Amino acid sequence: MVVEASGRGQAMTGVGRRSENRTAGDGPIGAAAGTAADRAYDALRSAIVEGELAPGAPLTEVEQAARLGVSRTPVREAFARLVAAGLATERGPRTLVVSDIDADDVAALFDLRRALDEQAARLAAARVLAERTAAPGLAPTTISAAATAADEAPTAAAFRAIAERFATVTPAVLQGDDPQRHGYYALVAEFDAALDAALSTSPYLAAAIASTRVHLARVRRLARDDDARLADSAAEHGAIARAISDGDGERAAAATRLHLHEALTSIHRHLPRPGAARRAADRRPEETS
Repeated sequence: MVVEASGRGQAMTGVGRRSENRTAGDGPIGAAAGTAADRAYDALRSAIVEGELAPGAPLTEVEQAARLGVSRTPVREAFARLVAAGLATERGPRTLVVSDIDADDVAALFDLRRALDEQAARLAAARVLAERTAAPGLAPTTISAAATAADEAPTAAAFRAIAERFATVTPAVLQGDDPQRHGYYALVAEFDAALDAALSTSPYLAAAIASTRVHLARVRRLARDDDARLADSAAEHGAIARAISDGDGERAAAATRLHLHEALTSIHRHLPRPGAARRAADRRPEETS
């Protein structure tokens, strides 16, 4: 449940900060950290996840090198990484396109996420209980809003604060965000970061979850224009965070299960019709003029 985010100005009051993903409109990627191939890959991955490079869109070295302000060699390396990550597909010896979003693939992704995320929620809640056991003076149950974070376990405090921020997300608030809903997705990224921190003693589970996030972020954005669904999703995230902060692993797992069910139902409603991406990519220029 993550998008990469860092400060770029407040996008939604009390919700989050916009992501700093480099996209097509940001110009050359020159000063970013890492090698030229790393920067090209990050920029292309961001453009695919954001939907700026749509499913079925052709990827050519010359065009992308010019767009990103780099030579063709790092773009070629980035293309190979996109194929390995499942974000690009070869449709011929010299034809590369952005991978389609397939309903069967999405269902398989969510099958995996149910197993991973429900267990992650249980372990995060167990960490809250372990922290309370290690420091008996910490609050054993949900504390009042007037109490300070010092009164409760660190993991509980982190998730309680996130739950309170999710509670502020409404369709009206979302309309104040930018069209890509960066503020909302930055808050989801904070939830994911808190979950990662809670899984510090379960590195294999954390790595398995991380390996699926770029694909989840991509399909999640199919609903970015559905503010009612995003508000419901915020409430679902808030329920998971509250259960974790209470140290209730089974409630957290059940809330996660409900969220993933509702998310998958919504994504299926927003999936493009089968073959639509390829038909759009293959359409001749004179047909779109």
